[in-house]
Amino acid sequence: MKRFISALSTVLALSLAALPTFSHASDLDAALACNTTAHSFFADLAGQQLIDPKPMRVESNSINAFWPARGARLTAFGFPVFAVVGFEKDDPMFRTGDGEPLAKSAYGVVVFASDTKVQAVVDSLGGTAVVHHAGPHLTAIFCKRS
Repeated sequence: MKRFISALSTVLALSLAALPTFSHASDLDAALACNTTAHSFFADLAGQQLIDPKPMRVESNSINAFWPARGARLTAFGFPVFAVVGFEKDDPMFRTGDGEPLAKSAYGVVVFASDTKVQAVVDSLGGTAVVHHAGPHLTAIFCKRS
């Protein structure tokens, strides 16, 4: 039993020591004030290695969806981020879908929260981001420029 506790203590100590190396936390509230471009938003996240640089999915309207990088903990208005989404026309960072692009530049996140909770927070902060129901317990927070 003493060996087990000693081994467990060693594993726990090593795990805690490694935590800062494997975990990156970032709050995306300021970027979701909708005063930047998709390129700037994504370049910052990619530069900090907070997102996987290859989109996991590209919609027909050209919206690219990216996973947060392994170990990254992204939040938006206090809600955990499920995916980061966006597109900027003529930008090699993004792939084009087979339909009409949603906008020249659009970006945002999908969070784990109800649309009513997210809308209440965005409204209370005077935000201009668009809030959309994205699925059960998933809500999109979106900024776009024509």
